[in-house]
Amino acid sequence: MRYSFLLIVLSLLIAGCTGKHTDDVSPTPPAPKSAILVFPAQNAVCVSGAVVSQLNSTIQFHWNDGGNSDSYTVVVKNLLTGDTLATAAAGNSADVTVSRNTPYSWYVVSKSNQSSSTAKSETWKFYNSGDGITTYAPFPADNLSPAMGRIITVPSSAGITLSWQGGSVDNDIVDYDLYFGTTASTQLYKSHIKSPTISNVTVNPSTTYYWKIVTRDSNNNTSTSDVAEFKTN
Repeated sequence: MRYSFLLIVLSLLIAGCTGKHTDDVSPTPPAPKSAILVFPAQNAVCVSGAVVSQLNSTIQFHWNDGGNSDSYTVVVKNLLTGDTLATAAAGNSADVTVSRNTPYSWYVVSKSNQSSSTAKSETWKFYNSGDGITTYAPFPADNLSPAMGRIITVPSSAGITLSWQGGSVDNDIVDYDLYFGTTASTQLYKSHIKSPTISNVTVNPSTTYYWKIVTRDSNNNTSTSDVAEFKTN
């Protein structure tokens, strides 16, 4: 009987300690979720903001809250120059002045006052139009693979495959030129490639390579991608 009583007392003490320990643990604050982009729409052409000058206009970017967010940063990139503009916003919109007759990409970073984590939205592209434009240059190729900083193994027989993603609001891409080499000032490797991929590109072990893509449309408009760099082992 005494033994049973001691077991009951011990069980109560353990339960009490366990409950107290659980109550002392602070809940992890929820991380922000990715914003949902609204405007400018993906691959939009006739984006017309408030014209500031012959060269610039101000566009009001819009997005929806994905959840658990208190502030945002909208990042707008000029796809011709690679320059970026980062604008802070407390709400779901921000005014950004950009160049006319120029392709851009944009995304939103969501932030929370309760969490150090951030969340990045999808990246959309658009063309900020201007006066008298009837055709548009293609977007610079992106999603280059191998991507920047990759380390790849040289195949024993055939060469490697390079691939990328092209885009044009006019849907009139004709072909691509590949610039490829072991220095950042790449040389033309092959021109008038009809599809966004090329196989059997010869590489050597323990070498750093640089490459970029020039996209051409039916009106002979061109755009140039960023230079990607990868290494072989």
